Amino acid sequence: MSEAARVRISAGAPHSQPAAAGLHAVAPSPAPAAGAAGSAARKPSRRPAQRRLGKSSTLGLMALLVLAAFVFAAGQGAFAIDAARLPGITWNAWLHWWQGAGAASPGASTEQLVFATIRLPRLILGLAAGAGLGLAGALMQGLFRNPLADPGLIGVSSGAALAAAALIVMGALWFPALPRSLGSWPLMLTAFGGGLGTTFLIYGLSQTGGGTRIGVMLLAGVAINALAMAGLGLLSFLSTDEQLRNLQLWLMGSLGSTRWPVAMATCAVVAVALLIAQRLAQPLNAIALGEAQASLMGVGVERTKRLAVVLAALVVGCITAGCGMVGFIGLVAPHWVRMLAGPDHRVVLPASALLGAAMVVFADAFARTVVAPAELPLGVLTALVGVPLFLAMLRQFRRQL
Repeated sequence: MSEAARVRISAGAPHSQPAAAGLHAVAPSPAPAAGAAGSAARKPSRRPAQRRLGKSSTLGLMALLVLAAFVFAAGQGAFAIDAARLPGITWNAWLHWWQGAGAASPGASTEQLVFATIRLPRLILGLAAGAGLGLAGALMQGLFRNPLADPGLIGVSSGAALAAAALIVMGALWFPALPRSLGSWPLMLTAFGGGLGTTFLIYGLSQTGGGTRIGVMLLAGVAINALAMAGLGLLSFLSTDEQLRNLQLWLMGSLGSTRWPVAMATCAVVAVALLIAQRLAQPLNAIALGEAQASLMGVGVERTKRLAVVLAALVVGCITAGCGMVGFIGLVAPHWVRMLAGPDHRVVLPASALLGAAMVVFADAFARTVVAPAELPLGVLTALVGVPLFLAMLRQFRRQL
């Protein structure tokens, strides 16, 4: 979102400039009346500026939120685990893995089995998914210079959803043996490919005159997203009851079927993207002043646009393929970080990733405990919890936006 400029108003009236040589001096205006001068003096100059957190304070606060979310979520679920026992359980699971026995060795306790084989990969995928969505949202808002931008504008989520829906509904007809022979990997790879393909289509449509038109990309993204939603509606109409249920569960997002390979692959992609995105912090700060001004400052505007779009597409495509569609994180997390620390992308990018990770882990913990033993869809809960909090903070800080 655009930040209001902070202007310091001097206590006294501004000094007038001396008259240039050869010009007639302007007669001074009469002094204001005493009452008017007194009222002007009593008028407050401006509201006190809101204090912003520094980089270290912001990142430290977000890291504490992530730690609190991890500890809280690790003990929640159908099988409760005492938070005080988590360090010992984690250490024992690590020792079993290091010795080659695996977490499911005969000597492992029930708590260790539940934590190491079910809950820990779920937590890791939740951290990676939240961090990736927060990072992608910050990149898109910085690129579009629009506080309402989110990763869905480049079509990666809708493209992944359409591709996955096509495989769920038509896969049994086209490839009857493929899903059974490879498990859920065909669905994940199809969703990942669909998301990237849609993003590259939108990016190609936005190329005009040797450059990328952000406005054209926005309009193309809206059109392609609408087309993908129409395709999802058609596939839902053609699906059977079982296919429709599987499709809806996947579209609403869930971490319930997480496995170690999926969690580690997603974590690796998000970690690499976060490291590369840090190199875009200064260019995005310059682009916030305008593309022309950024070019005069020596910033490769087109290279920054291309790299930001590719990073966001890779991250969101991988996350959507692993846990379905989880919305609202990429929109809210950068907003909250900017309210706390300002618009500097050197802070916004990593802090948005940390806040997004904490939000997804907290939401997943509530999703599996609110209606236990059943689970609420993760995407539904993130919207139900995130929207009221976002509106409350927006009302509180609306004068500073």
